[in-house]
Amino acid sequence: MWSSCSFAVSTVLAVTALLLTHADAVVQGNQKCDLYEGRWVYDESYPLYDSEKCPLILQQFNCMKNRRPDLHYQNYRWQPNNCNLPRWNGKKFVDKVKGKRIMFVGDSISLNQFQSLGCMILSAHPRSPYKPAKSGPLSTITFPKLNLTLMYMRNAFIVDISIMKQAKVLNLNSVADSADQWLKSDILIFDTWHWWLYTGKKQPWDWIQDGGVMRKDMDRLEAYEKALRTWTKWIEQNVDAKKVKIFFQGVSPDHWDASEWGKPGAQRCMGQRQPLDLPVAGRRTNRADNILKRVLEGISKPVELLDIHRLSEYRVDGHPSVYGNPRKIGMDCTHWCLPGVPDTWNQLLYAAL
Repeated sequence: MWSSCSFAVSTVLAVTALLLTHADAVVQGNQKCDLYEGRWVYDESYPLYDSEKCPLILQQFNCMKNRRPDLHYQNYRWQPNNCNLPRWNGKKFVDKVKGKRIMFVGDSISLNQFQSLGCMILSAHPRSPYKPAKSGPLSTITFPKLNLTLMYMRNAFIVDISIMKQAKVLNLNSVADSADQWLKSDILIFDTWHWWLYTGKKQPWDWIQDGGVMRKDMDRLEAYEKALRTWTKWIEQNVDAKKVKIFFQGVSPDHWDASEWGKPGAQRCMGQRQPLDLPVAGRRTNRADNILKRVLEGISKPVELLDIHRLSEYRVDGHPSVYGNPRKIGMDCTHWCLPGVPDTWNQLLYAAL
């Protein structure tokens, strides 16, 4: 039985026809507090862990190690408008998920969150042994004494990419070959979006299979929605919701165009040192996030949306920019520094369990 997180306000599910769940909190009287509506506040008690003491962080996410000069991006805490987001308690989290297998399925944004959660657990259990392992697209961190396993299955599209006549085909009507491994988990957190935008040499497919039609290309938002609907059919047919808790992460925003937040002269996300006062509106990531919400409203199994899109929109300061992998020339305004924004995503996951 999954218990609600103990905090001053109780957590309820905002359900559309008992389908889409959303972590809200009920406060006094008829007021309702949405954990995803709020603001970022500076808090000296943050971050939740020390990146120098967490060997799990990929170099491109370890901005402090890569000599980012400003570190205040680590000190912001998400504050909902009319209630409090439960502060992370690693011991209570482990008690909730003991004996479970938690799997993140998605692109490198999922990797961001996977490594964040590993560091949050290690910070609460610094003497607990752990065993990292990697086999193909699957990365695993096993905590034997905690009886807990974290997994990250890389699949940027969730649907399948196969080889047909020496060409790579993105099949919008078939989930990934690795889907059988998803079923070995007790908690699943899915994510997909950023790779749908790639074109040219970065695009990992040559053709799109849309039903019986082979396309050289198509509207990416339309393709994204069709892939999500294929995923929902697979969930409905294969997942026992009484045994598996399912989450889908909202679209993680990038911040490449500084003119979108009123600083056209800025070098993308570089040099941004504090959150925005208002989220950026009218972007393609906003439209993708709306598509995701619409698709989840139609699923017949309980899937909880980790609605991180809007709250992450404020955090132009949270990306590695030029403080990702120092051996790689370029800028990263897509991923997130650790410690940082993905820690809040995991606090929301903690609140939802």
